[in-house]
Amino acid sequence: MDFRYHRKFKAPAGGNGANKSMTGRSAENLVVPVPEGTTVINEVTGEVVGDLTEPDQELVVAKGGRGGRGNIHFASAKNPAPEIAENGEPGEEVSLKLELKVLADVGLVGFPSAGKSTLLSVITSAKPKIAGYHFTTLVPNLGMVRLNDGRDFAVADLPGLVEGASEGVGLGIQFLRHVERTRVILHLVDMSGEEGRDPFEDYLAINKELEAYDEAILERPQIIVATKMDLPNSADNLAEFKQQLADNEQRNFEVLPISSVTHDGLQELVQKLLTY
Repeated sequence: MDFRYHRKFKAPAGGNGANKSMTGRSAENLVVPVPEGTTVINEVTGEVVGDLTEPDQELVVAKGGRGGRGNIHFASAKNPAPEIAENGEPGEEVSLKLELKVLADVGLVGFPSAGKSTLLSVITSAKPKIAGYHFTTLVPNLGMVRLNDGRDFAVADLPGLVEGASEGVGLGIQFLRHVERTRVILHLVDMSGEEGRDPFEDYLAINKELEAYDEAILERPQIIVATKMDLPNSADNLAEFKQQLADNEQRNFEVLPISSVTHDGLQELVQKLLTY
């Protein structure tokens, strides 16, 4: 359902009572379908009303009004058929905000052009847009890693983050929320040093944005994926990066070097992800 053009939903009214003490027909429920992973938030209070993460899961967000009483309820010996009745109560009205958070086992985070979409395309059947410029990925892409033994897991390629993303800079906070549902974070760091970027500074900046959005995100498993290891300066930059991690007493995140071009390290990465 496209909510851009349909923002108000109203359930039908119930039926009126009839003669011979007949109760009016109850109104049918209004059911609004939403995708799995939708969080329902009260727009006025900001309170989370519910989280719809399972197939066919339902959430009651507004109840219909109680029906009124017909004239039989006001009858008496002196007036067995009074010409009065009680109106029914109006149903509840509520203003809601819907947020979709992708359901994935693994979330790919990193600066633009760190190699997230390329990695997704080689370990899954997904075909994200890949180009040699920043912000090629504008929406989250999902792919499934399927192994010959039947095991599989979902991977989400999230649009590249930049400094200030937690405050709305770049594609901003609208995509940070998708990290919340992942079980493990793959933090991709470009080791090539192209464009004059410093891998360690990039690593610190992304974790700073994740922490600013929600400190709990940094408590979940995170694997640092050193990308573009097929390029000339990557090996030296990786050695320096590891030393900087140790010198700055960063958390003991594992560092896995890969190349999505030569496929070096990809088998080890997939096997590692299966342990989470």
